Amino acid sequence: MDLRPRQRQPFSGFTEAEIEKMENLLKQSGEQVFDPEFCKKLARVFSHSKDRAGKPIVKWSEVQTWFQSRQKSCLLKDNSAEVNRKLPDVTEECALDKNVPDLSDLQFEARSSEDGAWYDVDTFISHRFLSSGEPEVLVRYAGFGSEEDEWINVRKSVRERSVALENSECNKVRVGDPVLCFQERKDDARYVEARILEIQKKFHDIRGCRCLFVIQYDHDKTKETVHLRRLCFRPSILGRVS
Repeated sequence: MDLRPRQRQPFSGFTEAEIEKMENLLKQSGEQVFDPEFCKKLARVFSHSKDRAGKPIVKWSEVQTWFQSRQKSCLLKDNSAEVNRKLPDVTEECALDKNVPDLSDLQFEARSSEDGAWYDVDTFISHRFLSSGEPEVLVRYAGFGSEEDEWINVRKSVRERSVALENSECNKVRVGDPVLCFQERKDDARYVEARILEIQKKFHDIRGCRCLFVIQYDHDKTKETVHLRRLCFRPSILGRVS
């Protein structure tokens, strides 16, 4: 199965030397830098460097996210070929309603039918209506190419992007909250839906929030205890009073 971790904001704790090294690797190694094993090795090198003494360790997912974000910022978008792509004959294309509000300032996430995980949306390439009347959009996932494009049900599998909380915002989390949890297993790494079952408050330290959150995954009902950095929440949580 593909390892397709959800695209997130780049880790801000890299040193100048680490950033320079990653810039060079991106130019020299191409697509190899997105491979999880490559990112794990590089994260270990960074974490054991003398320049990182006293600083947090670097996670492989943070390295991979940096490469993905950097590549995206360097590439010029050209979707003209996608606009002319022939759509499947089994559907009827319809013009968008002129009364649809402007959503250009919002960010979205979509749930893949391949693995049930949620990924950031880079572009909505096209749209269509099924014979049942259900609307679908052709999604380009952030950090992935056209070979991963997927038709997604708008009502069931597209929504405003979930957000990561700052360390100081952990008090906004409540038992019962739906979350996206970054689940790392032997052959898989993805953001999947879960729910908060228990919150264990801890004192924060130099590493940030040390509180523990007991979550239960929706898809298989298994439980896990995780830190705040592995969780993303619905945007409405930002309006809560700490």
